[in-house]
Amino acid sequence: MRKFLSAFLCVSAASITGFAAAQDRSVADYIAAIEGAQSEPGANGLGDLTIEELMARFNVPGVSVAAIRDFEIHWAKGYGVADVETGQAVDTETLFQAASISKPVAAMGVLEAVEDEVFGLDDDINDILTSWQLDGGGFTRDRPVTPRSLTSHNSGLGDGFGFPGYDPAGPIPTVVQILDGEPPSNTRPLFMERPPFSLTEYSGGGATLMQQALEDARGRPFEEILRDDVLLPIGMADSTFEQPLPPDRDRNAARAHDGEGRSRGAKWHVYPEMAAAGLWTTPGDLARFAIEVQKSAIGESNEVLSRAMVQEMLTPVGVGDFAVGFNVQKMGQGWYFSHGGSNWGFQGTLLAHKLHGYGLAIMTNADRGGAVMQELSQRIQRAYEWDSLAQPAPRGYDPPPDYEAIELPPEVLEEYVGEYQLNEATTVVIALENGALLAGPAGQPLSPLFAMEVDHFFLRVAPVEVLFTRDADGAVTSLTVLQGGQGQEAPKVR
Repeated sequence: MRKFLSAFLCVSAASITGFAAAQDRSVADYIAAIEGAQSEPGANGLGDLTIEELMARFNVPGVSVAAIRDFEIHWAKGYGVADVETGQAVDTETLFQAASISKPVAAMGVLEAVEDEVFGLDDDINDILTSWQLDGGGFTRDRPVTPRSLTSHNSGLGDGFGFPGYDPAGPIPTVVQILDGEPPSNTRPLFMERPPFSLTEYSGGGATLMQQALEDARGRPFEEILRDDVLLPIGMADSTFEQPLPPDRDRNAARAHDGEGRSRGAKWHVYPEMAAAGLWTTPGDLARFAIEVQKSAIGESNEVLSRAMVQEMLTPVGVGDFAVGFNVQKMGQGWYFSHGGSNWGFQGTLLAHKLHGYGLAIMTNADRGGAVMQELSQRIQRAYEWDSLAQPAPRGYDPPPDYEAIELPPEVLEEYVGEYQLNEATTVVIALENGALLAGPAGQPLSPLFAMEVDHFFLRVAPVEVLFTRDADGAVTSLTVLQGGQGQEAPKVR
């Protein structure tokens, strides 16, 4: 019984894609669905809040969002203020610190160097470096630290870095001083803790070491390399790795805010650890970056990397969840590449599908922006019906019966509309929209039902039938879900 019920629920989610397309929702419809209070509060209890109320709940002054659909930016929009001291509003060109989302962007620059045969992805990092050398501490006898291991957090480095950044009014260390842990660096020196590829340990220090290696190999400043090799070819005109941010760009940059939404004093911190935390950008530009990865992977756009090389960014290296730059994970029935970021007063997230051409980028200017981003991410996934929310396809041993559908008058279809209690946890909703009868579990997308006769309906995508029962007065009182010779009745409760 549980198996056929699970199949029915899965079909409801899986078949919605084509139906949703037929609805032809406008961009404004999608935005309203995300901005407004949701039909249910959800597991975190935040669904009943509008986006403005959500920002107020977590003291986040400003949020900027970009949604990707069909390998394009479907819409982008800013909310709130970029700076509580000036009241400057967030717009789509407001710059935020990307924090650790800098890492996959930097990784693309590393792979561009590999493609140009400047060095190999599996070369010993000490053969690439000229300004500094890594002491392997006995851990690199059998396998060296390489660009691949550094960009996938499998280098064996145990730096424990959580970069706090630097006040722009104070001294700023060089990258070599950071690697050595020498003043004015405010972090510990880089050190080996285990052999490469033995365990994954997130390492901002590893990204910083790769930054120095790329500079040494290219013979140019890191920010210029990434500008010319990655940002400009993709069209990320509102992005820069310059640290500190130059005045002409600072005019439209967000301020860092604390957990109460207050100014943190300095407008922002400086991050000489550019590859790890130094990118200034917008959600729109992060979306362009994700789209370039998506389209490169299918051979439709290769502005920076070849189709074969971009697969290094999308294929985990074999230990842990990281590929070169990105975290890669299965969500629901889809595979996604992603990265989050957290700097002093800034939070951001980037999430995109490996195959289907959808994704999102969200950036905030406060320490508690993570909760806002998580809720907005879930809303976008629901509104666009991502396969991250899909259940496994039902196992079928026979093709769906080729029933012939008949048309029933709207007044007859209206009689089935309501809610039916399948069990304690599941309520089946029957709705009538645009002349079509729809069915599905409450809180999930609904699928079209087709009539084979009065009170007897079927799904086209799987061998599932729905039979309605009436009382002596002709009123619909229950439905029964039929599949594989089994059925389960659900009384009408509303």
